[in-house]
Amino acid sequence: MKTIGLIGGMTWESSLEYYRVINESTQEKAGGYHSAKCVLFSVDFGEIELLHRQENWQRGSEIMVDAGQKLKKAGAEFLIICTNLMHKLADDVRMSTNLPLLHIVDATAAKIKGCGMTKVGLLGSLFTMEEGFYKDRLLAKHGIEAIVREEQDRRYVGEAIYHEFSNGRFTDETSGKFKEIISKLQRRGAEGIILGCTEIPLFIKQKDYDIELFDTTTLHAKAAVAYALGESDIVE
Repeated sequence: MKTIGLIGGMTWESSLEYYRVINESTQEKAGGYHSAKCVLFSVDFGEIELLHRQENWQRGSEIMVDAGQKLKKAGAEFLIICTNLMHKLADDVRMSTNLPLLHIVDATAAKIKGCGMTKVGLLGSLFTMEEGFYKDRLLAKHGIEAIVREEQDRRYVGEAIYHEFSNGRFTDETSGKFKEIISKLQRRGAEGIILGCTEIPLFIKQKDYDIELFDTTTLHAKAAVAYALGESDIVE
């Protein structure tokens, strides 16, 4: 079993979910009393959130690279970044540590392709929805088109993530608005919906929707276990 290095803390609530899913999946696959061999470096999300608002990606890269290097020194054999947005800096982390890195887009795409889908809606932070690091990888590497809503809806989703989800809150009003936005994406041809922020699956649940939801947290965590146990080679 390989040792998983987790760059977490973005937020701690979603990192907790990663740890739970990774260990449950390890026990399910390996049986008995087995649990995952892993090390976690948890950053200060207050600092990260400020850098997001400032769009200070240079400092963000320094923090992520430092976390990756510390995990390598602690014995990590490969890395996962426990958030969607900071995969914007995944190449910096991978190259600076010279460790394999399991990309959240690749883990999610594997499930989408397994469902036979080629066009999906994408919900996440403004950067994730608007910049190319996520959508371009889906299309160029996996042949999956990711569509997003108009600016007003994108901003609503982004603000809900930072002001509600990241603080452990989810109002009835927000629930209704997300259902409306997802319905609009479905009418535009989305065959499924990527929950492209690791906080979203804490509140948006499959049982409440008639369209397939792709929980990036769970898919990423389970893919990490599969690689750690030698069942997959889905790493860079």
